[in-house]
Amino acid sequence: MNIEIRTDKNIQNNERLISYIRAELTNEFQRYAERITHFSVHLSDENGDKGGDDDLRCMIEARLAGVKPVAVSHKAGNVDTAIHGAIERLKRSLEHAIEKKDNPRAKPLVEAEEEDEA
Repeated sequence: MNIEIRTDKNIQNNERLISYIRAELTNEFQRYAERITHFSVHLSDENGDKGGDDDLRCMIEARLAGVKPVAVSHKAGNVDTAIHGAIERLKRSLEHAIEKKDNPRAKPLVEAEEEDEA
């Protein structure tokens, strides 16, 4: 599983942050490790030096084999909360995408009724 981490000029990208994000993603998505081929994480401070509440944004895109990429984002007042909020959203989105792929919807009710009448 490849993990790419990028930050804008307002967030310091250091080895500690990279290791932390890698560990969190690996831990949270361990059950999907065989399906996920790539994570792309981007941290940004939308207001830069101006400050402000909930202006730190974490965007995570996950690429799964056989499924369209899934991207989510979360804004928060600090980097840690932004990362965890995005991870939680991504978990829900991936579960939905995988469930949809693994269990395609049954025939629509109208078609099933027409077959029964024939």
